[in-house]
Amino acid sequence: QVQLVESGGGLVQAGGSLRLSCAVSGRTFGIDAMGWFRQAPGKERDLVAAIKRSGDTTYYADSVKGRFTISRDIAKNALYLQMNRLNPEDTAVYYCGASRFGYRLPTEYDYWGQGTQVTVSS
Repeated sequence: QVQLVESGGGLVQAGGSLRLSCAVSGRTFGIDAMGWFRQAPGKERDLVAAIKRSGDTTYYADSVKGRFTISRDIAKNALYLQMNRLNPEDTAVYYCGASRFGYRLPTEYDYWGQGTQVTVSS
């Protein structure tokens, strides 16, 4: 089992920044990718950014390219999402996920955190 705990969400004004963290623990052997998803009320859970375990491959949704950066610190067992130039459309609950195979679809993820709320005011 893998446990994921997100932190760093909050309320921020448009144009501001937040850094989300995901603490990873448990049996991480076999985890091939980790990602950040977000889900707004009444909408599906969508991939925001993902990173392969090796760190050499990253993926970003078009809506966040150039504004968000995903990174991981293997020594600290942590995953991060730096979010800059936030806008109200970024408001959602953000989830950290871990996948043993694949990284694009929520169904490919085996473990999830509880989520952290990000609210961007206009």
